[in-house]
Amino acid sequence: MNDRRDPNEAKYVTVDAGAILPVMRILALTAILLVLSIGPAQAQTAPPSQSPPGQSAHLLAKKTWFVRLIPPRPTFDKDMSPEETKAMQAHFVYWKDQFDKGICLFGGPVLDPRGVYGVLAIVAATEVEAKAIAEADPSVKAGINKVEVAEMRIAFLHVQSDGAAQ
Repeated sequence: MNDRRDPNEAKYVTVDAGAILPVMRILALTAILLVLSIGPAQAQTAPPSQSPPGQSAHLLAKKTWFVRLIPPRPTFDKDMSPEETKAMQAHFVYWKDQFDKGICLFGGPVLDPRGVYGVLAIVAATEVEAKAIAEADPSVKAGINKVEVAEMRIAFLHVQSDGAAQ
């Protein structure tokens, strides 16, 4: 029997009811990121009793900040000293903790051939708070790396079905 189907024929997908919850989590995260990207002039914080379920008014009042981590030299990723390696391990642990707390949205190294550097997106209410978070990085406290902080609005962010950013 020849069971070839027309490629233009409509295809139907059966969705398991359990698959809907992850999609709803993605939509909720997208809505939060959209509110964060609008800015305080356009998004008024609701009183705690009127905040969306599962969201505090405190989170809605936060802004998004871009952090650039500047290493001491262009070859830093290739020739770290043992002390610098230890500081960078502590740097990773620090930012992983900030990620787990929802303060860091994403981060990682930029492998620029002219010299590697780090980028992160974080949430904080003020520039002072954002700088304090960035400057608490153990590699910055050790005097190895420097940071630059600027407000940003995330317009696009892919999210996996489990709610984590890709």
